[in-house]
Amino acid sequence: MDTNISTNDGTGVMKLSGRFDFNAHREFREALDRLVGLPATKALQVDLGEVSYLDSSALGMLLLLRDKAKQANKPVTLTGVKGSVRQVLDIANFSKMFSIS
Repeated sequence: MDTNISTNDGTGVMKLSGRFDFNAHREFREALDRLVGLPATKALQVDLGEVSYLDSSALGMLLLLRDKAKQANKPVTLTGVKGSVRQVLDIANFSKMFSIS
């Protein structure tokens, strides 16, 4: 998985691509810490538009992101969600925990 962190009008953006699974755990945690720690951001966005696959460990990592963001008082939006990624998020009822577009 590749991870890119940027900011856009007060929103910290984490753009992910490739397979989002347990093997991405370390890279995701490092990106998560950078993203939540961006001082000028008021909200966080995770762009899943280029993610080809995600598994249950990826769901756990997204929940970790949500918890850290909540502690920092920054709302999280999941964007670019489509195909099998949307299916997995729907089955896991993530729409009740995240804003998804």
